[in-house]
Amino acid sequence: MLRTYYIADVLEAGCDEAGRGPLAGSVFAAAVILPPDGGLSDEWERLNDSKQLTENERYALRPLIEKEALSWAVSEVTAKEIDRINILQAALLAMRRALDGLKVRPQHIIVDGNRWKPYGFPAIPADTVVKGDGKYLSIAAASVLAKTYRDDYMNRLHEEYPQYHWDTNKGYPTAAHYAAIRQYGITPYHRRSFRLNKP
Repeated sequence: MLRTYYIADVLEAGCDEAGRGPLAGSVFAAAVILPPDGGLSDEWERLNDSKQLTENERYALRPLIEKEALSWAVSEVTAKEIDRINILQAALLAMRRALDGLKVRPQHIIVDGNRWKPYGFPAIPADTVVKGDGKYLSIAAASVLAKTYRDDYMNRLHEEYPQYHWDTNKGYPTAAHYAAIRQYGITPYHRRSFRLNKP
């Protein structure tokens, strides 16, 4: 059972990203603020780390999150930006952009992982939580939004470049993806700073 809040009775934003490992496409992030007084429906009991959910489960939970969260936002950092600043900095930037998109300013931030930079002026108190998407509802909700919105994005790119099979591999380094790169070369969506030829 996921915990509802890291700190009770504050406007707390949970943040997570999706897409650090792929060879192509943007990295996405989401920020979610849950109502500080609770009041969430029983359906939230189905929520878990997005990697522990099926694709159908993630998409079924997305409208619930968007409806019942106090505020939520999704953002992306492009492959060109990733190449310029590196994937770690890009993931952090994506989460900051998601926080920028919230309609409510959080009083506290919890971030999945172990890296963060001060955000806001004055800086909003923040904590990193390793495997936080399996511990706190707001981070798990952010992981679901980031994952599903990135999957939607990769499905759109697949229509433009169907030979890379991004509808199934979502840009990750699969054998089929490496084979397509060898046969067709790279696209404007590939991350040139990544190793694009399988060793």
